[in-house]
Amino acid sequence: MTILNMHRFFRRLAAVGVLATLTACVTTTESVFTDDASPEKAQEKRVALARQYIGEGNWDDAKRNLAIAVEINDKNAEVYEAFALVYQSTGETELAEENFKKAIKLDKNFSRARNNYAAFLFSQERYKEAEAELNYVVKDTLYPGRPQAFVNLGLCRVQLFDPQGAEEAFVRALAMDRRNPISLLELAQLRLDAKDYASAEQYYAGYRKVVTQQSSRALWLGVRLARAQGDRDAESSYALALRNRYPDSAEYQAYKRTTVGS
Repeated sequence: MTILNMHRFFRRLAAVGVLATLTACVTTTESVFTDDASPEKAQEKRVALARQYIGEGNWDDAKRNLAIAVEINDKNAEVYEAFALVYQSTGETELAEENFKKAIKLDKNFSRARNNYAAFLFSQERYKEAEAELNYVVKDTLYPGRPQAFVNLGLCRVQLFDPQGAEEAFVRALAMDRRNPISLLELAQLRLDAKDYASAEQYYAGYRKVVTQQSSRALWLGVRLARAQGDRDAESSYALALRNRYPDSAEYQAYKRTTVGS
């Protein structure tokens, strides 16, 4: 995967994960607030509502509710994490980082904030710093997002040219989530790079089983893997799918360059 494609992929992945986390169980509306609510409950509801607005892309109302939450208690790490997500989404990177750091300073064991901060650092091409945060996160055995944190750690290590470390992280992720398509595809790529074609084929077959449609990157990997194994039928099949589904992709252009003069 090129660096640009990896960036796009990771940002999209992080955004999907955040969206799912923030919107999964939030149905609050502002009409629920009453004057006799306890400060703790009032802040909790304001943060929950802000998260709903973040999921909807309504940054102004998210910030308005978070500002009220800060007035109630300015020592709540979740408030600053939510602020960081808003500022990251609106391109205010300095404010995003400032709020991520506030959240982690208030609660050093706040694994979700560290994981999201790592995604932010990755988007800034600060891979070593992102890896450091994720190394902390994956040690939290109670964090429900731990499998994804291992995936993110593997992606960081790919960018740091550490294939062995990347493979270790993806294998750990796969042990916790055997149907994770990212881990399967990344492991197939790493094994292909190592010329371990049998293992690459095994991971690639696993990937094909868990996705409804292969990405352009996956099809291009399939072409190269089939070619390396001398399987012309499979190579032609993947190449045809790549041409038909992704004619404008960088992967199809790369494929065409390998066929010039052949």
